[in-house]
Amino acid sequence: MDLSRRQLLWAGAALTTASALTACGGGDAEPNGSADGTSAKPRKGGTLRVGALGRASALTRDPHGTQSNESDYLILSLVYDALTVPGAGPNTAARLAASWEPSADLKTWKFKLAKGATFHDGSPVTAEDVVFSLKRLRATPAGASRLPGIQAKNITAEGTDTVVLVSDYANAELPLLTRLTTFVVPDGTSDKDIAKAPGTGPFKLDWFRGGNARLVRNDSWYGGTVHLDAIEVKIFESPQAMANALLAGQLDLASNAGAIADRTAGTRKDVRTVRRPDDMAMPIVMRTADGPFADVRVREALRLAVDREAMVKQVLSGYGTVANDILGTGDPAYAKNIRQRARDLAKARKLLKEAGFDTSRTYELMTTEDISGLAESATLFATQVREAGVKVEVVKQESAVFWDRTWLKGDLYTSYWGTNDSVVFFAGKTMVSDSGQNEAGWKDTAFDTAYEKAIGTADDTRRVQLLREMQQIEYDRSGYLLWGMADGVDLAAAKVRGLPTLPGYGRVQLETAWLTS
Repeated sequence: MDLSRRQLLWAGAALTTASALTACGGGDAEPNGSADGTSAKPRKGGTLRVGALGRASALTRDPHGTQSNESDYLILSLVYDALTVPGAGPNTAARLAASWEPSADLKTWKFKLAKGATFHDGSPVTAEDVVFSLKRLRATPAGASRLPGIQAKNITAEGTDTVVLVSDYANAELPLLTRLTTFVVPDGTSDKDIAKAPGTGPFKLDWFRGGNARLVRNDSWYGGTVHLDAIEVKIFESPQAMANALLAGQLDLASNAGAIADRTAGTRKDVRTVRRPDDMAMPIVMRTADGPFADVRVREALRLAVDREAMVKQVLSGYGTVANDILGTGDPAYAKNIRQRARDLAKARKLLKEAGFDTSRTYELMTTEDISGLAESATLFATQVREAGVKVEVVKQESAVFWDRTWLKGDLYTSYWGTNDSVVFFAGKTMVSDSGQNEAGWKDTAFDTAYEKAIGTADDTRRVQLLREMQQIEYDRSGYLLWGMADGVDLAAAKVRGLPTLPGYGRVQLETAWLTS
């Protein structure tokens, strides 16, 4: 499971040139202030001790490799810059690319590099470095989904400061695709030296040991002032162990600790909660291509059998919101006018009968314990749909087994997306017929057509119409039962300020953080 799967990458669409470089990750940080709420100016200095989730067996030092650990991604994103990053408005903000501009047909995009950008060894960043890095990324197993429609031969340099990307099709969303995974390393870096390649980010790698790392401030960073002297990252296998370390004073920040950890913190005055609303989508996937859930009436019945309010209350402990079977709730064009599904057991039973669904069988629901609440959601789902006459047995699989044997293949399984991205992002990754991560095996000609038109138009009004058409189709007949959006919960010592509050992996943008003492 790579980062492009777990995530990512967060936040809606950008159609125009980038906002000023000073907006990088800015706009989304919490207001400056002291622990008691009084105003205070950011101060320079100090080391931020951060806990992040990960497993020692899944460590990676390759910025273009498979990143299953949040701890790895946090380290890489602070050492290596991507072309763009999530922003608050617009949702795609400048980083190593200071601006971008499309051709009239939306197929060719030119990215102008930030002035003064250098690698940690002092050498200037050139367009050739970016071209090399994007081609290297494109050659990875996940590269095609990270840069869909962009062939390696169509990634070129124009002069020393401009990178040209030519898409196979009109794509108004292309800048969004360059966020967060397009890490840049020097041209010609070999695979054996990739772990030691200098980055361009706000921090330099001081040392790395077994998943733990120390990063020191890059005083030459082109992106603005970095307040912290250093960030120390410690890897944890469970949110609870990480939260306990924070409560014991061993950490200053427990990243993505979750609702249970927040309750553990209780009323501790020396701990603050940073809550990122609608941070993670938690759908149940029903295979549409074949099998017992191929009939659209069966899928509708299961959606109607779920008590969404109870799921949010019990699984997420109230740290989340009811969802409506549409991925992309963070999109400004999210169709709030589509009727919210409510539980209707009578109608669910009627639809199952009309579809000839075999209620004498027991159906397996595959799940993992990768994240807090995932297995619990499966168990509660099984209990709820039993009331509609559907017998479900929850089968927990080890993470590696699940992603190898069940994901993209199973008839019924839990999934999650640690991001709240745009409607088009999810459509392109998981729902158009030829998407590389089509979790439900869903093929819908009308949906594909609306998607192609949406990404191929720069007219905002027409675009919104098409996005809403896509959402209605998804609501009516896709393979997703998205019952809830989980809030992201970080725990921080009272002295920690300037933390990012964007949903999803936007939380790794810690270059804005500072300590009051």
